[in-house]
Formats: sequence, C-alpha cells, structure tokens
Amino acid sequence: MSVLWVLIISYLLGSIPTGLIVGKLGYGVDIRTLGSGNLGGTNTFRTLGRKAGLIVTVVDALKGTLAASLPYIFQIDLNPMVAGLPAVVGHCFPIFAGFRGGKAVATSAGVLVLYSPLCFVVAISAFLITLYLSKYVSLSSIVAGIIAHTYSILFGDTTLSLVTFILVIFLIWLHRSNINRIVTGTERKISWM
Repeated sequence: MSVLWVLIISYLLGSIPTGLIVGKLGYGVDIRTLGSGNLGGTNTFRTLGRKAGLIVTVVDALKGTLAASLPYIFQIDLNPMVAGLPAVVGHCFPIFAGFRGGKAVATSAGVLVLYSPLCFVVAISAFLITLYLSKYVSLSSIVAGIIAHTYSILFGDTTLSLVTFILVIFLIWLHRSNINRIVTGTERKISWM
C-alpha cells in the first residue's frame, strides 16, 4: 500500500456523510435543508435532537481516528496526523455529498485523540470551559483548536505543530460566518449548559 493510496482512503473515509445518512435513514430528512445546512454534529443536535447529534459526532470523530490509524493498519511510514488530515478535508468537502459537509471539529478531534491523547484532553477541556462560559459552539471549537496548537508547540513535535496549525487555519476559515455573527451578536447560543 502506497502513501498516496492511504491518503486517498483517508479522504474517502472522511467523505462518508454521517449527518446525511442519519438524517435520511433515521428521520427521513436531508439535514442539508435544515438549520445551517451543515452535515456536522452541531447542526444535527440542533435539528434532529440529542440522539442523532451524538451518533453523528461520535461517528465523525471515529472517521478521523480510523484515518489516522491507516499507517498502522497498512504498516507504512507515514505520520498518523498527516494520514488523518485528508479525512478532515473529506469531512468538510465530501465527494459523496456534493462537497458540502461539516466544519472539521469532530473529525479533527478523532485524529488528535489517536496521535496525542493528552493534547486531545487539553483541547476538549478548553472546548467545554469556553462553551460553558460563552455558550457558543463555534467559538469553543476555535479556542480548542488554538489550545491544541499551543500545546503542540510547547509539548509536541514538529508534525503535530504543523498539522494543528493547518487545522486551526481551517477551523477559522470554515467558521468565518460564525465569527461575523458573534461580532454582530446574532450567533445562536446553546441553552443546555
């Protein structure tokens, strides 16, 4: 198995549109027509409820973990963070769903938990604290990414630092409309925390 094939498989894993599948099979709806139109966990939670949201979030994270595991599965010399990156791209721009996907959060977390569990714990803690204080999922996701990158600079290796930097830029770019709504005070807040 070549590195190129592993990267392609990673992208295809990330492209599995969990939110679309759960919406259509479990609820008879196309989630892209509901809420924000995104296929990620946040929109699923808001439009289809906790059970569907939890399923989508967990499966989306597992896509990242499985993609990061591919170098071990196929026994090739490729950093798991690099192997997982195409899965994040696939989640956001899935070939199986018209290139309209989620916003990289759960799949990125799935990649990170395999490669650096402690960095993942630090990032998820930052996410939950920010969510509790701000009630903004989007802001919490960005802060978690920045904290993961900061951790990688202080305690990680070069590859972890580089990939988390790319993921932070990706997160900020994908959440640019959310950032504008936070600034204007129109971003939706959660009510359950």
